[in-house]
Amino acid sequence: MTSPAPTHPATPQLSAGPRPAQGPAADEGLARRLRALACTAPLHDLDARKANLAGEYGVYAMAEVALAAIDLVTLHMDFDTGADHEQIVARLLPRVAAQAPRRPAAEHERVARWVLENLINVGSVDRGFRAVYGTFGTDGVYRRRDYDFKLIEEVPGEGGSVYLRTTDEAVNVLVGALDTDVTSAQIAAEVKLEVLISRGRLADAQLAAEQARYRTVQYAETLRRTLEATRRNVRAVDWLDAVPDMIDEALDHVADRYRHENAILTNIRKARDEAETGADPKTAEHKRRAAELVDIVKDCIRRHTQLQSRLLEAGPLFRAEQDRQAFAAPAARSGLDLYGQLVAPLLPLPVADATRVTDAYFARGTGLRNPAAVRVGDLVELLLTPPVERAHLGAEMPEPDLVTTPDDSRFSENQLAEAMELLTLEHDAPRRLSGLLAEARRRDPDLPYLIALLAVHAASPPVGTAYRQGEERLLFAVDDGTPLEDPEFGGADLIVGTALLDAAAMATARSEAA
Repeated sequence: MTSPAPTHPATPQLSAGPRPAQGPAADEGLARRLRALACTAPLHDLDARKANLAGEYGVYAMAEVALAAIDLVTLHMDFDTGADHEQIVARLLPRVAAQAPRRPAAEHERVARWVLENLINVGSVDRGFRAVYGTFGTDGVYRRRDYDFKLIEEVPGEGGSVYLRTTDEAVNVLVGALDTDVTSAQIAAEVKLEVLISRGRLADAQLAAEQARYRTVQYAETLRRTLEATRRNVRAVDWLDAVPDMIDEALDHVADRYRHENAILTNIRKARDEAETGADPKTAEHKRRAAELVDIVKDCIRRHTQLQSRLLEAGPLFRAEQDRQAFAAPAARSGLDLYGQLVAPLLPLPVADATRVTDAYFARGTGLRNPAAVRVGDLVELLLTPPVERAHLGAEMPEPDLVTTPDDSRFSENQLAEAMELLTLEHDAPRRLSGLLAEARRRDPDLPYLIALLAVHAASPPVGTAYRQGEERLLFAVDDGTPLEDPEFGGADLIVGTALLDAAAMATARSEAA
C-alpha cells in the first residue's frame, strides 16, 4: 500500500484560485488618481474635438486656453458673487490671439467662447461631466462607479444676472491635486513659499503663492456652500459637531495664515528693495517677480480677511435660519397624494367597490357646477333690478385705416391669357411639355415659368371640384418616364392634354346635391 508523500508544515501551498484584491485603503489611492485623471479629461477632449469646428483651428491649443479660463474665473470670483461671462471672454482674447496673431479677431472670440462654453458643458442637461471608474469593495468584488463633477458652473446673482464660479474639481486641476485637505495644503504652500523667498527663488515662489491663493479660494467656497445649504434647510447641515469644528479650525487657520503672510510680505519687500538697480536683466526680472509676489500675497491677505468676516457671521446666520425655519407658519392646506391616497388603495379592490370611491371623489373634486334652475330669490332680484340705460347707437366705432394692397404678382393678366391659350388643347391632341415651353419662350421669356407651374398642378387634376363647378374641360398631365430636355427646367417631360367632362353626369350630381 502506497502512502502519500509527507508535506512539511512550514511549506506554503500555492492556491490555484485568483489572487484576492487589495484592501479598501490601498484601492482608495487608485480611485483618487482615476478621479484626478477624469477631471483633466474635458480639457484634453477640447483638443480632440477642435477638428469638428467649421474652419482651420488646429493652430490653437485649446487645453491651454481652458486652463487660463479656469484661472481667470477662480481669481475674479468673490465670496458672494462670481466672474462675469463677458469679462472672462475679453481677458481670454489676448492669450488666444497670441497663439494665432494673423487670424481675425472674430475667430479669436469664437475660440474663447467655445472653450468657455465647453467648460460649462452647455449642451448637457445638468451641465456636468461624468466619468466611470472601478474599485474593489470591502468584500473584494469589483464594482463600477460614476464620478459626476463640474469645472465651471453658472450661479444666479442679483437682478437676474448670472455669474461663473469654479468648483473644487477645477481648482484641483489647477494645483495638480485632488481631494486635498484645504488646511494642510494651505500650510504646506505657505511654508514652501517662505522657504523659496528666503532662498531668493522668486520665480518658484510666485507659483507657490498662486497655489496658496487657489487653496484660499477653495476654503471660502466650502464655507459658502455650507451657508447656502443652511439657508435652504438647517437640518441638512451638521451644526452640532461638524460645522462648529470647521469654523473654529478655519478661524485658527486664518489667524495663523494672516501672521504668516504678513511676515512673508515683509521678506518679499525686503528682497525687492535690496535688489541692486542697474541694467542687468536678471536684476530687473528679480524686482519684477518680487513686485508680482507683493500683489499676490496682498490678495491672499484680502481674501483671508473676507473669509474671517464670513466665519464670524456664520453663527448668527445659523441661529437666524433656525428661528425662521422652526417657527415658520405651516402650510394652510395639505396637498392630496393621488397615487398614495387614491390609486394605490383602489387597485386591489373589485371594480364595483372602486367605482363607489371614484364616483365620490370626482363628484367633489371637479369643482362647483351651475344649478339647472335659478332660485326664487335670485329670480325676484333679477326681475326687480332696473335695466341699465344703454346708448342708442352704442359706442363709436373707430375709423379703420385702409391701405391698398400692392399687386406683387409675378405674372400679368395678359401672360395668364397667353398661357391658357397655349394650354387649350383638343382632347385627342395632347402635347409634350417640352414643346409647350419652347413655344412659350418664343412669345415671352417669362411665359415658360407660368406654363411649367400650370403643368405641374395639372399632374393631379381636381376632378371633383371641376364637376361641382360645372366645368366642361379639365387640364391633365401624365408622366410616362421621358426626361425633360430644356435649358431652364428639369424633371419629367409631361404629356399635357385636355379631357372633356360628362355634362349629364354633372347635372345629375348637382340635382342629387340639391
